[in-house]
Amino acid sequence: MSTLTKRVSLTQYLVEQQRHHGLIPSQLRLLIEVVARACKRISISVNKGALGDVLGSAETENVQGEMQKKLDVIANEVLIEANEWGGHLAAMASEEMESIYVVPNRFPQGEYMLLFDPLDGSSNIDVNVSIGTIFSVLRKPEGGAAVSEADFLQPGTAQAAAGYCIYGPQTTLVLTVGAGVALFTLDREQGSWVLTQDKLTIPEDTKEFAVNMSNLRHWAPPVTRYIEECLSGSTGPRGKDFNMRWIASMVADVHRILTRGGVFLYPWDKREPEKAGKLRLMYEANPMGFIVEQAGGAATNGHTRIMELQPTRLHERVSVFMGSKNEVERATAYHQEAA
Repeated sequence: MSTLTKRVSLTQYLVEQQRHHGLIPSQLRLLIEVVARACKRISISVNKGALGDVLGSAETENVQGEMQKKLDVIANEVLIEANEWGGHLAAMASEEMESIYVVPNRFPQGEYMLLFDPLDGSSNIDVNVSIGTIFSVLRKPEGGAAVSEADFLQPGTAQAAAGYCIYGPQTTLVLTVGAGVALFTLDREQGSWVLTQDKLTIPEDTKEFAVNMSNLRHWAPPVTRYIEECLSGSTGPRGKDFNMRWIASMVADVHRILTRGGVFLYPWDKREPEKAGKLRLMYEANPMGFIVEQAGGAATNGHTRIMELQPTRLHERVSVFMGSKNEVERATAYHQEAA
């Protein structure tokens, strides 16, 4: 990771990626800038907290059957309103909505589609712990007039861009367009995103894992084996002491791993055996997997690279093992041996 002395704005970074690498067509650049502006608005609401009357439950359920927080609803509306009119999008899909949101006919339709988890980790809102927004960009299939839900069912390898914004002590935007990972920090005085780290790299080895240990008794044997080896410390088969960290906000846990290494696990468990996992493939695992891989890490479902999975439905769930490459490969190998 490099610390930059020259102040480079998000717009300048995107222009240079377009100019020198041909990675960002103009519509994609506009889309990323609009999402980044929307994240600034969400950040303001998050920062106001009780002063803005945004804490607590909205007393409604989302399509997942989960109780929505007020900020879940606010963040979802902000992202839709910011992106529907600019002409860069054909449709959007959100973890908070049952089906897709097609750009209204009164606005021009673009060639991209946006998926997002408007506020990841929202169970942490009321206790002032870091939360965030995750987004993924896909290209609209050619030749189709009307956009359908099936158009969104593309593997993660088809992503044109992915990123997340974390609302913590600093508001930070992490982005990949397929040429490494860049980190921008919000300069609140200037109201602009400033590039503060480029080419982020996740160490291949680590002594740190993130998992909800309260679910230990529900895991499959390969996961139990991996975690128990980590817990046995320097006298165990791994020969080293591990630390455990768990924030219960995927954005925050993965951001820590992106910053200093580690492995994040959210595996299948037997409480809901019919579900492949807890996290959503399209809104969480694919964009985070893209970012982690671009930083030199790995992301699998315990058997297969996450980004190669073919989605079959919009709100599909998946098991997740991502972070430092060697640890992800070890956990994946345990699953393959068991299979």
